Amino acid sequence: MADLPRIGFFGPGLMGHGMAANILAAGHPLTVKGNRNRAPVEDLVAKGAQEGATPRAVAEASDIVFLCLSSSPQVEGVIRGEDGILAADRPGLIVVDCTTANPVSTAALAAELAAAGMHMADAPLGRTPKEAAAGTLDAMVGASDEVFARIRPVIACWAGSVTHLGPTGSGHRMKLIMNFISTGYSALYSEALVLGARAGLAPQQVREVIGGSRMGCGFFETFMAGAVGRDEGAHRFTLANAGKDIGYVCAMGQEAGIANPMAAAVRNLYAQALATGAGERFMPFLADEIARMNGLDLEAEVAGAG
Repeated sequence: MADLPRIGFFGPGLMGHGMAANILAAGHPLTVKGNRNRAPVEDLVAKGAQEGATPRAVAEASDIVFLCLSSSPQVEGVIRGEDGILAADRPGLIVVDCTTANPVSTAALAAELAAAGMHMADAPLGRTPKEAAAGTLDAMVGASDEVFARIRPVIACWAGSVTHLGPTGSGHRMKLIMNFISTGYSALYSEALVLGARAGLAPQQVREVIGGSRMGCGFFETFMAGAVGRDEGAHRFTLANAGKDIGYVCAMGQEAGIANPMAAAVRNLYAQALATGAGERFMPFLADEIARMNGLDLEAEVAGAG
């Protein structure tokens, strides 16, 4: 095991904890850097990981560093900060960003790391914390062929599907396409539930009929388990993160020079929900916010039909 690359990991949260635990279980020396939530860091340290005091310290102790953070500004801070990854002066270091990030920021960071002799790849994630713990996430990777060959065995510790899409930035662009579709689904499903309730159809009826048709899918099932089944843990992705992602989608559309009226409409809907203070609720409960906008209580509609 001594010849396995040393791994650094930033952001052992809902997704990152399972990823980091699987890297550690595969025998890689692991150094972690958490945020406010101490529980996942302490769990990983108890399993044999080391904790780094600063991003620079983590980079100095690592051959490959994974970032699993909330946004591009956080990634920029970890890389560019006074005690950041760039300050480590580690030629050959590979930084793999698993964050759902702004591709414009990714390109700028990749250039800065390259100028310092380091490499950047992006490997955003598909699926949920359950698959993160099981080591069966989907990874969408942007990297040079050489870097991809070096990072793939480590990504395989936590991913069941690894797709190399092209050069750095390709993964982040694909992830935004995926999240455009998922946030669009969530908006459509939410409005459909509210429209149905107002028209006299119980939310359970909408769930049953659509779920059993050709329009049913895995996303529909977990969304409805939350929105109609009222299971808070069915689809653990916050409205704040989803709103951030659809904002990045709109920025990507602007950069590409296309008209994106659907993405703009979804972004505005999420902005309305976030303005009410609902950002920490999970995605299925967008339906509650749309119901409130229309003078309905979706939870009461579900209970009344029970």
